[in-house]
Amino acid sequence: MQRREFITLLGGAAATWPIAARAQQPAMPVIGFLGGSSAAERVPFLAGFRLGLSEAGYVEGRDVTIEYRFAEGQYDRLPALVTDLVRRPVNVIFAGDLPSSLAAKAATASIPIVINSGGDVVQLGIVGSLSHPGANVTGVNLLLAPFSSKQFELMHELVPNAKTVALLINPQNVNAELVTKTVRESARALGVRAIVLRASTEVELEKVFATLVQEKAGALLVHADIFFTSERDQLATMAARHAIPAIYGWREFCLAGGLISYGPSIAAAYRQCGVYVGKILKGANPADLPVVQPTKFDLVINLKTAKALGLTVPLIMQMTADEVIE
Repeated sequence: MQRREFITLLGGAAATWPIAARAQQPAMPVIGFLGGSSAAERVPFLAGFRLGLSEAGYVEGRDVTIEYRFAEGQYDRLPALVTDLVRRPVNVIFAGDLPSSLAAKAATASIPIVINSGGDVVQLGIVGSLSHPGANVTGVNLLLAPFSSKQFELMHELVPNAKTVALLINPQNVNAELVTKTVRESARALGVRAIVLRASTEVELEKVFATLVQEKAGALLVHADIFFTSERDQLATMAARHAIPAIYGWREFCLAGGLISYGPSIAAAYRQCGVYVGKILKGANPADLPVVQPTKFDLVINLKTAKALGLTVPLIMQMTADEVIE
């Protein structure tokens, strides 16, 4: 055999060795990450999810692979995205919001699903019960509608002279009507007029603020919807431009310049979901993992924004706040 042929054969054999070695190693588990919003909108919360995974012994890229799929606010894309994950296939699916949870539930009855969902997941048929979810789904249930009442009370305390308060909802959100009912009941109890405005696109958001001015609304309550969360910079900017005091569901709005927020921590919910995903990868049955509900709600106040709006935040509210931005 000539020297050149020997080197060629040696090189070819060497190239096949790593492939053969990899074939003998167990495949790295794959998590399907499904979100109704954009990847950029989820960045602040991914750290919490990865933290939960690490607590269960999994590090992305080392012990597990994550396949990300985002609908970019177009919920009708979710069925195709989750079908793609199911066909891949993945070992477990994490659905990061309510629309994703509904799509994942409809897509598979065999692949484990961990949800981070607002709304009544039992009533919506996503799980059998909170303590014994059954089937292949478990996770975190944020129950967003009930704390809309507390948000209304906080806004009334902050802007007691507001005779008209607006509620902004996304009509595509399955919780929209329940939140509307809750806020209207709160308004009635406090003798305040409540109007409901709807938006699911950026263009419609612009129209919302024009309507707020026409209706002479003294305050705005923004429903905790993932579309609004993805547009938090625009919402905070427009509220400041039109001098409308607004309350939101997540602290991220206050970080973007919003006035006040009250609601559970998304980062904490994502961490819990990461823990559950890790447990399932280790063999836990999702049917045996109870659905977790938040027990702590964070009140965040942006004093700089309050000053710009000419509002005086009651001292007791500042003292009870979990975070005050100055």
